[in-house]
Amino acid sequence: MKIGIVVPHIFMQRDILPHVIFSPAPLALELAEGLQASGAEVTLFTPGPVDTHVANVTADLSLFRQELDVRGDTYIGLLKKHPMTFISLARQVQAELVAEAFARANAGQLDIVHIYTNEEDIALPFAALCTKPVVFTHHDPFNFMVKYKNVFPKYAHLPWISISLAQRHGMPSNTNWAATIYHGVPSGRFTPVLVPENTERTPYIAYLGRIIQPKGTHLAIQAVQAYNRSHAGNELTLKIAGKHYAGAKDSYWRDTIQPLLADPFITYEGFIRTTQEKQAFLGNAQALIIPSTFEEPFGMVSIEALACGTPVIGLDSGAIPEVIQHGKTGYVAAKQPEEQGTIQALADAISRIPAISREACRNDFDARFTTNRMCQEHMAAYRSLV
Repeated sequence: MKIGIVVPHIFMQRDILPHVIFSPAPLALELAEGLQASGAEVTLFTPGPVDTHVANVTADLSLFRQELDVRGDTYIGLLKKHPMTFISLARQVQAELVAEAFARANAGQLDIVHIYTNEEDIALPFAALCTKPVVFTHHDPFNFMVKYKNVFPKYAHLPWISISLAQRHGMPSNTNWAATIYHGVPSGRFTPVLVPENTERTPYIAYLGRIIQPKGTHLAIQAVQAYNRSHAGNELTLKIAGKHYAGAKDSYWRDTIQPLLADPFITYEGFIRTTQEKQAFLGNAQALIIPSTFEEPFGMVSIEALACGTPVIGLDSGAIPEVIQHGKTGYVAAKQPEEQGTIQALADAISRIPAISREACRNDFDARFTTNRMCQEHMAAYRSLV
């Protein structure tokens, strides 16, 4: 089978990826390589070159880079200073990339085209002009942004792959679902830590992710504080790692989180960049806490924790209850009408973590969340469409 995987997001190039958080990138790379290892012929379409062993078709970025040179700026600098200019240039590149993939399919070079990221609104109206099947995967909640919420219902008849059952709730009831395929992580990327080697006096709970209000960082802090008030002498530390936004447009870090860091049991560890750092951070934690209040479409960090043998505590938001097996690999706490009730529910879950088997966490990862399983299920979906 000849498969084209199109990742048109402008971040998808080796010059940018090390400097941004863009989780579809490693997923697309691992999917492409895994499919090719299984015998498929894979072409990966990206705005700029990426590090991959599969055929890599890239867009013409010369005019975009010319604009950057004239301004004396970088991609990320232009995005911050002039977002509309950046988006306009990016969408020109994305449109050309999608057109190239469809042209190759029409010429018989591809059996199926998979639009694999959130710029599919460009590809949707032109899919009817492609003579081979086109399937779509979106990586946010479908109603997360107005432009997607308004356009998706027009194309419910096209085949879609959801990343969780919860993600489907934002789409029309008649959507043509080809499959639900959970994300995966290479089985050897993280080593299960069945006995955390905490060298510190105080064991810790881990929070890893963007530090923004919908991710509930403040709830994680207050839940650990509530736990510590009732466990004097056996307190836990909350270690927070991730990117925060301290600019004028986002006061959450400055006004909500920073004041709470005065508590000696709440620490900010910075931005974790490498697999080794993530292994140590997640593997030696008593648990990972994911107190997201928005409808999480999946949550990659949760399966990375399970790969380390680390239990996960989360709220009943979006796909979190699909990933966590309540009482076996962690706990799902129910959001309460009052925020204080939600905080107490999370604190109660923290107190029950010793009952969770770390071996069971790793076993569940091996059964449900490996890259190999993800690739097999994609191949089955492609075969059904072709």
